[in-house]
Amino acid sequence: MAASTSRNVIFAALAGNTAIAITKLVAALFTGSSAMMSEAIHSAVDTGNQILLLIGLKRAARPATPSHPFGHGLQLYFYTFVVSVLIFGVGAVISILHGIHRIEFPEAIQTPWINYLVLSLAILFEGASWYVALRAFDRERAGRPFLAAVRNSKDPTVFTVLFEDTAALAGLVVALVGLAASQWLGLPVLDGVASVVIGLILALTAAFLAFESQSLLTGEAADPETREGIATIARAEPGVVGLNDSKTMHFGPNEILVVLSLDFDNALSAAQVENTVARLEHRIRAAYPQAGRIYVEAQSAASHAAVRAAVLAGGGPGALVSVVPDGDGGDTRVA
Repeated sequence: MAASTSRNVIFAALAGNTAIAITKLVAALFTGSSAMMSEAIHSAVDTGNQILLLIGLKRAARPATPSHPFGHGLQLYFYTFVVSVLIFGVGAVISILHGIHRIEFPEAIQTPWINYLVLSLAILFEGASWYVALRAFDRERAGRPFLAAVRNSKDPTVFTVLFEDTAALAGLVVALVGLAASQWLGLPVLDGVASVVIGLILALTAAFLAFESQSLLTGEAADPETREGIATIARAEPGVVGLNDSKTMHFGPNEILVVLSLDFDNALSAAQVENTVARLEHRIRAAYPQAGRIYVEAQSAASHAAVRAAVLAGGGPGALVSVVPDGDGGDTRVA
């Protein structure tokens, strides 16, 4: 997904959450509702999270440097992980503690109609932000099952905003039900219960986002279709008699490292192998533009098997290779 689309989704959520957070806070202070205060904390945390995601997008877009030769794309995954920690550490924990306090010391809500008005408006605005994020994610998932698309997505910004907004809508409904129940049943303690439930919703959301972002941060491969497509192109290249190994890793939503170990025809000269590698890289990039760096190791199947066995036995990282510029702005490694 294009970075501009991600920014549009984040800006929409940022604008909505800023206005909602201020409105909720005023209503919570005026009425004394615990659930409303939890919602104000939730929206304030979401506002900060969107700012962090924007910072992550900006830092991830920086070019490669000698100290970061593969670029800074992983910064986006780091900031997404920070967002998940904040959702849990600030939003969930404070909401739960605030709710427990209100359960222990229940107080009647003053002027409850203000809370009803604010919650209704918040559902409207939050729903608009959620719809923007959902449309963007639907375009990305392209008909795939929802959870499978989340698991396979390499752009965490959109599904992070989507899950934040989903948790926000769920929290708003819980706050509305808790407020109504505490008023109609004359049980102020239910307002505190609603606050605890909101905190638990945030905790579950944070746990899911943390799991997804840590997976990306620690190095996820490209999706199975991309991996198989690259392998198919490599096998079909004239002069290549075998594909020993094919590995990929995302360094950002639109940046993939590709490493291939190929068995070339022994009749080829060194110059012919170099030309074969150049053609192969061109074809891979034409089919998968996100393949920013492609490294090719020339190795016989027997030698590759021996090296792999040595690595598995703790013998070392493998054969040494030299780097050959490819002429297309990437790097190609040839033994």
